[in-house]
Amino acid sequence: MTTEKATDPAAIAKVGPVDTTLTPSGNPAATITRRLATWLSAAAPLLLIVSLAVRLGWTYLTPNGANFVDLHVYLGGAAALDHPGTLYSYVYGDKTPGFPLPFTYPPFAAIVFYPLHLLPFGLVAFLWHTATIAALYGAIRISQRLLGVPGGAGQRVAMLWTAVTMWIEPLRSNFDYGQINVFLLLAVLWAVYATGWWLSGLLVGVASGIKLTPAIAGVYLLGVRRYGAAAFSAVVFLVTVGVSLLLIGDQARYYFTDLLGDAHRIGPVATSINQSWRGGISRILGHDAGYGPPVLVAIAVTAVLALLAWRALDESDRLGRLLVVELFGLLLSPISWTHHWVWLVPLMIWLIHGPLRERLGTRILGWGWLVITLVGVPWLLLYAQPTIWTTSRPWYVAWAGLIYIAAAMATLAWIATTGTSRREAAAA
Repeated sequence: MTTEKATDPAAIAKVGPVDTTLTPSGNPAATITRRLATWLSAAAPLLLIVSLAVRLGWTYLTPNGANFVDLHVYLGGAAALDHPGTLYSYVYGDKTPGFPLPFTYPPFAAIVFYPLHLLPFGLVAFLWHTATIAALYGAIRISQRLLGVPGGAGQRVAMLWTAVTMWIEPLRSNFDYGQINVFLLLAVLWAVYATGWWLSGLLVGVASGIKLTPAIAGVYLLGVRRYGAAAFSAVVFLVTVGVSLLLIGDQARYYFTDLLGDAHRIGPVATSINQSWRGGISRILGHDAGYGPPVLVAIAVTAVLALLAWRALDESDRLGRLLVVELFGLLLSPISWTHHWVWLVPLMIWLIHGPLRERLGTRILGWGWLVITLVGVPWLLLYAQPTIWTTSRPWYVAWAGLIYIAAAMATLAWIATTGTSRREAAAA
């Protein structure tokens, strides 16, 4: 008499899946995880509604709610267009008397925001707040699509991610300041997901015209050999510059000749919420390191790691490769405020749901990022410095300020090593 092997797929298909929750050999941890996932999926809409209500309540009903200082700067700069020659002399200091905020964005941003300054500020702030939440959900859904999740699937998971990531540090600061970064995140993700060269180029070009940071996405477009989209994004950006020169003139020339690259005008480089290499090394040295040898060496090492990580990922992994480029851009920039790090939302989704999700190290990184950002380590370190302009600080505070930088380097290194071994195993 012969017995069929338990590993025979035909036998499994005949018998059907075994309910491990009812057998002694079932994994209790897996059972608990499965039941928790089922409950969370069922409760996702309610959890999102509660999170939305708390977010709006925190904004409008607490003394430490949102101050919308950056939104004030956007609209104040736009209003300055009515007074020629004053765009880059405008500052907002009503709620930040110790740190008057200048308009630091490309002149095209003031043109885009101009219609909004004609509306009551309270209405604009409310619409901006709710639109940011919608853009966050949209960015999460596009991240899922880039991972291959079908259009109708994953909605409840996206609701959960939206409910949770509304409270991570990069999103908290975007909500509190009325920042634009979530909209730029959505534009770049949409550009990568779109197949039309003109739409991808248009999105990246316009986003770069409003704020320069999205321009790093052009490196991704070149890397995946989408040369038409990359070229068109450059053309669209140049059109935004041309429109600015036509409508604003001397202020546009002043920005692109005198102000561009002046990091000190944007803010104090060494403050803890600047999570770029220049910011991190400046805190350790006790002065602005500029782009001196220590910063250049760190950027060179990052570039090598990013290149290795890029090559380790499969060509079909569009989200993974985009995230490698964006992490490099955040570390390269002279100023990467924590509200610029909204790219951690698709990064966590990629780590926890992406092609490397079965690896223990990948899960540790994914959930580790979530813990770090929910706690808000750079935000906490603000209370360890007398003022935002402080350059010197205790060594342990300075090194703790490398938290995002160190985690980003660890993520790139893990992708480079794990992705390579995975590809080699698949080839074998």
